[in-house]
Parts: sequence; structure tokens; C-alpha cells
Amino acid sequence: MPELPEVETTRRGIAPHLVGQTIASVIIRNPRLRWPIPAELAEILPGLNIQTVARRAKYLLLNCGTGTLIVHLGMSGSLRILSEKPAHLMESPQKHDHFDLILNDKTILRLRDPRRFGAVLWHAGDCLLHPLLKNLGPEPLTADFNARQLYEITRGRRVAIKDMLMNSHMVVGVGNIYANEALFHAGINPQNTAGNISIARYERLVLAVKQTLQQAIEAGGSSLRDFVHSDGNPGYFQQQYWVYGRGNQSCKECNHLIKQIKQGQRSSFYCPHCQR
Repeated sequence: MPELPEVETTRRGIAPHLVGQTIASVIIRNPRLRWPIPAELAEILPGLNIQTVARRAKYLLLNCGTGTLIVHLGMSGSLRILSEKPAHLMESPQKHDHFDLILNDKTILRLRDPRRFGAVLWHAGDCLLHPLLKNLGPEPLTADFNARQLYEITRGRRVAIKDMLMNSHMVVGVGNIYANEALFHAGINPQNTAGNISIARYERLVLAVKQTLQQAIEAGGSSLRDFVHSDGNPGYFQQQYWVYGRGNQSCKECNHLIKQIKQGQRSSFYCPHCQR
């Protein structure tokens, strides 16, 4: 599933092609995504100018002045930029290419989503008031995500720290891969109770989350299953994994074996020697 680094990588890839451009038309080949693509987009979007391309959590936000096109990549989605070419050289739409946004300069933004868990939605006015966005927690790469905040909201909570990191009401965008990696770098066992962790350890965890996500963005995200950049190239952060996907392999830090367990129906990977 594309997580925050993959979505941010996508945003940086598509923004230069979209910002300042006017939408000419849209093509909806299959509206049946997680939520149906509104048919009225074919009437609403043409003629609108894309002012900004932002991100909130794992949602991409194309601000068109009067409203915002909200795009989510779901579990297997990707966005591709197709530049103007002679018709016989243009890439023909494939089975899972469900939505095209066509600009005045003939550039196409194409959504490919094999599993159809993504979304293309429209919200007039302030998009941050949309039901999918208004109750989200702080962005992990901002000052709003900090040790004091984590320490205070976890007092008395018996949830495991890894589950808390993946709760979008606590902090957004820290998916399974990056939660595993950040907890390793912070030296915290993913099964530890969030309410028992000291503020000093939360300081280390916050720093580890920020550094892990930033390094992943710089590496272009992780290429698992269907994720590719907007130019079709893969990400490379998986080459830097310390624990994720390395069950029963030697820890790169201490040579003890990495353990793999199930938490909340997801796999957790940790070193029992380095993470206490």
C-alpha cells in the first residue's frame, strides 16, 4: 500500500506538470472505486485552473479555486504523467486505468488502480472540512507531531505503541513499513504499551519517525507491489530496511535474529536485543 513517502513522492512528481494548468476534460472509464467517482466531474472540472497540489496524510489535494479534487491511491493505485506525443506513440489505456485528467497542453494525469481501493472525489470550498480529512491527526513531519503531545495523549492508554503510531487520529501517514523502521531506530519494542513509555523515549521515537520518513521520501519511497513514481520509475527505500520484511534474518546492528509477529492483523518486525 502506498504510504506517506510514496504519496509525497507522487505529489512532487506530478505538481510541476499540473500547477498553473487548466483542465480541458476528464475521462472516467470505471467509476467503481472505493467511493464512486462523481459523474459530474466531467462538467465541474473543465475550465478550472489547478492552483496547488498539496498532500494531507495519504490524500493528494488538487486545489482548483472553487473546490479541490481529492485523490487517494488506495492499496495499489498510482498516478502517471503522460506528456503530449504523436497519437501513435501515446500509451493506450490499460484495464486498470480508471481515470484521466486531461490538461489544455495535452498532458494527461492517469490513475491506475488494480484493486480499486483508491478514490477520486470533489469537495467545494475548504477541503480540510471534508469528512475524510477533518478529524485527522498531525502531520508527522511538522512541529505539531512532538514528544510532549504523544506523551500526554497516551497517558493511561494500554494500546501497543506500534498500533498507536498507525492510528491516523494520533498521527497521519505512518504506515506499517515506516512504523516498524522508526521503532527499531528508537530502540522501542512494538509491543510496548504506549501509556508506559517515558517522554525521553518519545523524544527518540518522534525523531526516528521524522528521519525515517524523510529518508524514504529522498529515496523515492518503497516499491512494493504496484507502486511506481509518476514517471514509471520505482522507489528504492526498501534497500535500506533494517527490520521490515527481514524476519529470521540477522539484525544489522547486533546480529541477533529479527522476530516477526502479528499485531492488528499486520506483521511486525523487531530485534528483541536492540528494542526493549
